[in-house]
Amino acid sequence: MIEAWEPILTGVLILLMVGTLAMGRFGADIIMMGCLLVLLLTGILEPEEAIAGFANQAVITVAMLYIVATAMRETGAMARITSIVLGRPKTERSAQMKLSIPVAIMSAFINNTPIVAMFLPTLSTVARRCSFSPSKLYMPLSFASILGGVCTLIGTSTNVVIAKLLIDSDLTANGLPVSESNPALGFGMFTLAKVGLPIAIIGLIYILVFGRKLLPDRISPIQDAEDHEEGYHAALRVETNSPIVGKTVEDADLRDLPGLFLARIEREHATLGAVSPQETINAGDVLVFVGQIDSVVDLQQIKGLVPSTLPHSDESIDETIDPHYRPNLCISEAVISNNSSLVGLTIKESGIRTRYGAVVVAVRRQGQRLTGKLGEIRLRSGDTLLLEAPPGFGDRFMTSGDFYLVNERITPAALRHDRAWIALAVLAVLVVILSFGFLDPMTAAMFAAGLMVLTRCCTGPQARRGVDFQILVVIGAAFGIGTAMTKTGLASDIAITITSAVSAMGPWGLLAAVYALTSIFTATMTNNAAAVLMFPIAVAVAAQQELNPMPFIVAITVAASCEFSTPIGYQTNLMVMGPGGYKWTDYTKFGGPLTILCGAVCVVLAPIVFGGF
Repeated sequence: MIEAWEPILTGVLILLMVGTLAMGRFGADIIMMGCLLVLLLTGILEPEEAIAGFANQAVITVAMLYIVATAMRETGAMARITSIVLGRPKTERSAQMKLSIPVAIMSAFINNTPIVAMFLPTLSTVARRCSFSPSKLYMPLSFASILGGVCTLIGTSTNVVIAKLLIDSDLTANGLPVSESNPALGFGMFTLAKVGLPIAIIGLIYILVFGRKLLPDRISPIQDAEDHEEGYHAALRVETNSPIVGKTVEDADLRDLPGLFLARIEREHATLGAVSPQETINAGDVLVFVGQIDSVVDLQQIKGLVPSTLPHSDESIDETIDPHYRPNLCISEAVISNNSSLVGLTIKESGIRTRYGAVVVAVRRQGQRLTGKLGEIRLRSGDTLLLEAPPGFGDRFMTSGDFYLVNERITPAALRHDRAWIALAVLAVLVVILSFGFLDPMTAAMFAAGLMVLTRCCTGPQARRGVDFQILVVIGAAFGIGTAMTKTGLASDIAITITSAVSAMGPWGLLAAVYALTSIFTATMTNNAAAVLMFPIAVAVAAQQELNPMPFIVAITVAASCEFSTPIGYQTNLMVMGPGGYKWTDYTKFGGPLTILCGAVCVVLAPIVFGGF
């Protein structure tokens, strides 16, 4: 029997969970597992109910699809597609078209994150070749990948999760059971395309029509301090053996650096701002620059200039990392994720050097001038770090969960180009199997992942590193929390509240309310968690009004992905924030109308396509 306090406690826990996730101070997996633990300790969930989500077929399916995407990356199959589709665009709009349409098509069959990661390093080159700002391309890249993902069963992990929930829920639609044997009422390979494809087409048209006007233009000559506020904040220490010791700033050629500005000099007992060209450089000075990445990298070549976060030569250091032996290091850019354990820590506290064998050279935070010593800067989600690291750093730590690798300036190893066509063939087989229902999604995904490893499209270690275990933990925990919402009657209570508030607007109003609530959840937590938590609410709303649940389920599936108005609404939005030079308001300005547009299309089409209103 359900106690009166159980739905109240569950609701309070979910509100606290959403609030904590929105703060971005802790990883989503830690927060949601903590919520699950409280539900266990209070007896709201039994142990088998709490862990049932981790044994769910959807979790295994998502893990296997990550391996398929890893093989596509390691063979260079996606890179080969990139070079073909981008070509040499002559105009800004041509570049957006050649980028957005192929990315949307690719993301319908491959996980969004590796697609975005694959295109990121090439876009700045394309923009420079065409003489326009790269900020005109990065956000369309992310948005196009999201739009393509809502068109097929395997387009995003959210689709896979909802498809399994739909099967397990044993719902009825139009008097018929929803099951794997009746894909018309469940999610087949292209079921979502009935709504997702029109949304993708309209969304791409929006990007191409309004991209030039609404997207920011971040390129401008770097001439003074204001021009550098959005560049990298780099701090390099002058060692005693540096040839610039004893020289003035002007004589050391640090005055008129292209794309770089000497903001200040930090000394042991003083900080010199507005540095004079005649200021003499001393050993031990920390030179703080603001500017472009290529210029910062050039500074690294000056003898005796080392990252300020390295210990002095006479300090004790970790024997496994020799900070003064640097010839084999390369430069990598990494964006702090919204679930990163580094968020809230200073660079010094983060232990990046000992944990990852990397040294922070510079930090970039959009729209803000960073002050204080580099090691004392407190990290936030969306910060872009410029790191000195051994070759292969990105390969080893891309899936660490602390950050998304944006660009590694030296490729650590040759890709398996000879197996690219094998990887493409395996992907095609997976699509055919799912399209014709020869195997269930989990078995098909395992089969494809196994083929990728057996044919050496990726190695075992690469396959393991390619799986985002943090996402899997979030999905598994979300299943348990969703069970608690159903078991305690909280989902039903929320459904009654929604129904009472908008019942006068009819079924369309209810559907719009469910879509809007899902979008709000998505903007404050992960898209998978939002979808799982909204599933029982959507089902309850449909049941209370005796409506077909399919339009509501399709609505939460689309809404959980099509959130463009914030950088944290979808992980690819955060990935492009640093490289594109975007501010939070840029997403609201360009992505807000697109979010509303996608919602309107879904609310109108879902009942027409799936019936029941």
